[in-house]
Amino acid sequence: MIDSIKPLFLLCYFFLASCLVGKGQKKDEKLQKKVSGLLTGFKGETGVYIKHLGTGEEVEIRADSIFPTASMVKIPILLGIMDKISSRELDYHQELLYRDSLLYPGEDILGSFKDSQVVQLSKVLMLMLTTSDNTASLWLQSLAGTGTRINELLERSGYQQTRVNSRTPGREAARNLFGWGQTTPREMARMMEQMYKGSLLNPVSSEAMLRLLGRNYWDEEGLSQIPPYIFAASKNGAVNRSRSETVLVMAPHGPYVYSIITKNQADESWGRDNEGFVLLRRLSSLLWKHFEPGSSWRPSIGADGKPAKN
Repeated sequence: MIDSIKPLFLLCYFFLASCLVGKGQKKDEKLQKKVSGLLTGFKGETGVYIKHLGTGEEVEIRADSIFPTASMVKIPILLGIMDKISSRELDYHQELLYRDSLLYPGEDILGSFKDSQVVQLSKVLMLMLTTSDNTASLWLQSLAGTGTRINELLERSGYQQTRVNSRTPGREAARNLFGWGQTTPREMARMMEQMYKGSLLNPVSSEAMLRLLGRNYWDEEGLSQIPPYIFAASKNGAVNRSRSETVLVMAPHGPYVYSIITKNQADESWGRDNEGFVLLRRLSSLLWKHFEPGSSWRPSIGADGKPAKN
């Protein structure tokens, strides 16, 4: 009797298992075709991951390929700092002493501070995420326990490919390939999704991280295609041959998250019509129209970077 039931049991087991594996892995075939068409002809490599957090539907195009983070590495650095704050090794409002030796040459706000000037940790975090201040970011990377500790935290949190490379012993070869950091579109989007769900470190830390990421000065790419009255948490990045953006959009018909990263771009220019920047805007525009088809809002700047004709 038992032997006769076993095949039926196994059949039911594998059916249920396949259903569970498929849960949360629904593909939005219509959107997949639209995004694939958008990427056609791009002179470089692109990776995209999109997920509607209400329906669970996804789009993935080279979503697990490794790309440079550029300034998106500042999200893992933020994670490292928030972990230190959570464990009470740092305090969000503690005062820090800025020294000239921390300067990273460029146009950073923090780099214009006088030696021995006092600044709160919360303001250094704001500068890293809002203006993408590199002096602030490298200081925070050190305060977080260096790239080595941040990478250990990422690994414990289930991130297999996202790593800090710069100023991190043993990561020299990876730095030569990818620069300051490396990641995948899926893993970057997953960080935003976990923040939204309150599961990146803990609910309090997740909420604080989202608030910080909701104050982006660099709002002329993907964010320009989203209504200004819609909350969006984001971090973008750009180096000569790569453009990237990861965004959580709290849309009326349900939140969605996406990450797009390019590498080996032929276009290394820095104007608004750079092929990578245009692609970031076009993807954001496509997603807003797809998820919010009834919206009457139109951006003042079109996806091509020129004033829109409304």
